[in-house]
Amino acid sequence: MQVVIADGPEEVGRIAAAKLAQAVRRRPGAVLGLATGSSPLAIYRELAVGRREGRLDFSAVRAFALDEYVGLPLEHPQSYHSVIRREVVLPLGMDPALVHVPDGSAEDLPGACAAYERLIREAGGIDVQILGIGRNGHIGFNEPTSSFASRTRIKTLAPRTRADNARFFDSPEEVPTHCLTQGLATILEARQLVLVAQGEAKADAVARMVEGPLTSMCPGSALQLHPDATVVVDEAAASRLELADYYRYTFEHLPSWQRYDGADG
Repeated sequence: MQVVIADGPEEVGRIAAAKLAQAVRRRPGAVLGLATGSSPLAIYRELAVGRREGRLDFSAVRAFALDEYVGLPLEHPQSYHSVIRREVVLPLGMDPALVHVPDGSAEDLPGACAAYERLIREAGGIDVQILGIGRNGHIGFNEPTSSFASRTRIKTLAPRTRADNARFFDSPEEVPTHCLTQGLATILEARQLVLVAQGEAKADAVARMVEGPLTSMCPGSALQLHPDATVVVDEAAASRLELADYYRYTFEHLPSWQRYDGADG
């Protein structure tokens, strides 16, 4: 796992976006895994700048969202169908037909989950998966005690997750109780993982993910099992990392073959 400590939230977005831009330049039909929430927004803003300036073309890029609420109408502004369209598809000029989100409105939810797994396999797997982390250590909506062997499935959101997401809704009661989420095993099959976190509120979860034991109580610790995981955090989110100085030193001294656009400023 490579840990990158950035000066601030926007720098987190710039560095993480460089990883995705590299993948898209190398393969115009790259398959991206999309995360929602506040953490990845700086990534999407940075990629949109590249698109507007003609440095990036996302028209052939395929994408799969990590998760979706169950029972929320697709047209609801906080459904992830709507959020992905608003924050990612339109700003990046993506083809909506190539962007997939789990169907939280399906009558047969287990069938919808199995179909989503098939779509990912048929696309050849995900090249770069974007991730955030919840304060309780969840990635996607894989709450604590999620199986490391889990696949796309229905999950019950933890009360803390619902409380954290209430800021996106008019009232806490409107936050759905259930969701569909890619499982930890699904996430770990992506060829690259890029997780971003900003702010002091995420510092404990980041420390447990990076330096704590591998445990289902912190689903984010599953990244310790991945051969190509990059964690990009700001100073506040890195504040409880014991080896922060080592991570800074390592990033500054990457060998040339490991470097990417974000590694050299």
